Amino acid sequence: MIANYHTHTPRCNHAHGEEREYIETAIQNGYKILGFSDHTPQPYPMGINSHIRMSMDEVENYTETLIKLRDEYKNDIKILIGYEVEYTRKYFDKLLQHIRQYPLDYIIQGQHFIPDEIEGFYAGSETSDEARLKAYVDLTIEGMQTGSFSYLAHPDLIYYNGKDTVFKKHMKRIVETSIDLDIPLEVNMQGFYYERNYPSDRFFSMASEMGAKFVIGCDAHLPTDMMQPDEMPGLTDFLRKHNINVGDNIIELRPV
Repeated sequence: MIANYHTHTPRCNHAHGEEREYIETAIQNGYKILGFSDHTPQPYPMGINSHIRMSMDEVENYTETLIKLRDEYKNDIKILIGYEVEYTRKYFDKLLQHIRQYPLDYIIQGQHFIPDEIEGFYAGSETSDEARLKAYVDLTIEGMQTGSFSYLAHPDLIYYNGKDTVFKKHMKRIVETSIDLDIPLEVNMQGFYYERNYPSDRFFSMASEMGAKFVIGCDAHLPTDMMQPDEMPGLTDFLRKHNINVGDNIIELRPV
């Protein structure tokens, strides 16, 4: 594949390596399009600081750094400026107002906290609570329906360990929405590499059978994460099993 839209920077406080290292590794591995989509800041109330995302005052430096590198490497690779955004009912509109002040190519949706980081729960924590599963699905769909997101990152991040029938009853609605709104669902390479609960067979078998569109996301937190699917043991088999064709991995970006 020649495009990856899911790349982080050290500003999120849990990724490592300079932007230049990600770019040069991507070029070495055959990429022609590299989108940076670090964890978006959030306009939280004064005194509340997140340790897993950049701060609001880092947006300017993030943008300026990528603009300079975009120009420097323009003959080798196309650099895009984006964010991985948590959709929240409280902060989403204010966030968009802030990041729209700067050059911006796209945003991807990545739901980690329900309903938000301050008042909610982490979707990646193991649970058998159907109410949490439903809340995750409801908020994810609400975000998809804004029309702002170019794709849905790790759609099955919710770590529901209950019955498959219950899981599919709710998660089916995410797939249906992705088809209705023509929003690709991401096969997350980092989750696969670290053997997390996602990407899961039970979700992608269902999504494939229903006819969803897919995109592959490196979710790079290290420059070495900028690999091709066939470099990651087992990933090609996973894709083949679920009839997911990688192709060039280029998607249509939606205006923010």
